[in-house]
Amino acid sequence: MATLTFSNKDNKNQEGLVDKNPIKHDQTVLQKHVTFFDRNHDGLIYPWETFQGFRAIGCGYLLSTVAAVFINGGLSSKTRQGKFSILFPIEVKNIHGGKHGSDSGVYDTEGRFVPSKFEEIFSNHAKKHPNALTSDELMGMLKANRVPKDYKGWVASYVEWKILYVLAKDNDGLLQKETLHAVYDGSLFERMEKEHSEKKNK
Repeated sequence: MATLTFSNKDNKNQEGLVDKNPIKHDQTVLQKHVTFFDRNHDGLIYPWETFQGFRAIGCGYLLSTVAAVFINGGLSSKTRQGKFSILFPIEVKNIHGGKHGSDSGVYDTEGRFVPSKFEEIFSNHAKKHPNALTSDELMGMLKANRVPKDYKGWVASYVEWKILYVLAKDNDGLLQKETLHAVYDGSLFERMEKEHSEKKNK
């Protein structure tokens, strides 16, 4: 495994101080996707951090609470094999263990991004617009990805994509390709937090 190195310049926080727990730069795309919710960068995501992350991007209290319960309740044991905590933390380095069936396959079993699978989302399901999905097309994709009798996978995929659609659709009700790509690497969350913060400060 590669040795991680961080420069002080990269790890300075808003006050100009060096973070004790900097974000690692050799993470898989799936790890980057969830790192936004690791609010103190200690490698663990607790339910209250998931809640804080959803609030930071502009979600209401109810959705943030439901998301925290669903996400941490579903992923904690899968990312911490043999460990149990009533605090239900998610371990970022093992987030690939939380992959479920009936998904898009854009993340492989190690959490790496698979470009061909990402392109298939739009080549196979974007009928009205080549670079965007409507709500109906999104539902069609979920049905097409279903593995027979994988009921947990069906539910997990449905909840994940419905939350994503609510958060990331544009004013025309479309989930744009560029937006979805930013979801996969987590950069959309950072952008949404910045935009939400700017709105609050106006």
